Amino acid sequence: MERTPTGTPVGVDDPYAHAGRCDHLTGDGRCRFALERAGDSGGRRPPSSAEPRSASNRTQSGDSEGHSPSGSRPEADDSRPAAGDDPAFVAARRADDYDCVVAGDADWSDCPHYRSTTDGHECRRCGLDEVRIAHENARPLLEEHHLSYGSGDDDGDDPAHEITVALCRWCHAKVHAGWARIDDDVNPDAEAIAAREERRSKEQAELGFRTAAERDGRDER
Repeated sequence: MERTPTGTPVGVDDPYAHAGRCDHLTGDGRCRFALERAGDSGGRRPPSSAEPRSASNRTQSGDSEGHSPSGSRPEADDSRPAAGDDPAFVAARRADDYDCVVAGDADWSDCPHYRSTTDGHECRRCGLDEVRIAHENARPLLEEHHLSYGSGDDDGDDPAHEITVALCRWCHAKVHAGWARIDDDVNPDAEAIAAREERRSKEQAELGFRTAAERDGRDER
């Protein structure tokens, strides 16, 4: 099982099996990372003889969220250069009109800039949904859980291959304790359900209309 830098388990054997759409991918399937760095390469495309990506480095699992769309793994196009450095990566994407090559014909793990961080609204393990009360600083029911911590690029400000999912804080604690996995088929803890329902009650109470007099405890007569 994969582990955090401090040695605690993250709850999966293969982070890419639970990874989603790349954060850099635009709605029309183009690479935002390359678009934002379009001036870095000076318009030079690397030679087509650059070493192709190694199929041996690819993971053997797919999911329904875009990690490996067809479940199969076509061979990478050898005419495309490896995406190991930014100028080469940007130049190759420019030549392809900034289409995301990885999304089209290979695994996310082939791209050095792949990153998938969560915006989930329910726990990936037990399905508990988040309830947030406006203007309340209570601890969230859901927390961001790292499956892969990634590594920074040359500038140290863009962690590559960082993968996170949403977990409720009860499942989060169990996973790091080492006796739970992300893909367990479980229901939310009773304590988690109670916390959620308490917030829902507060939410409903805030939606109800009360006059100023009622809020102040005064009689309107």
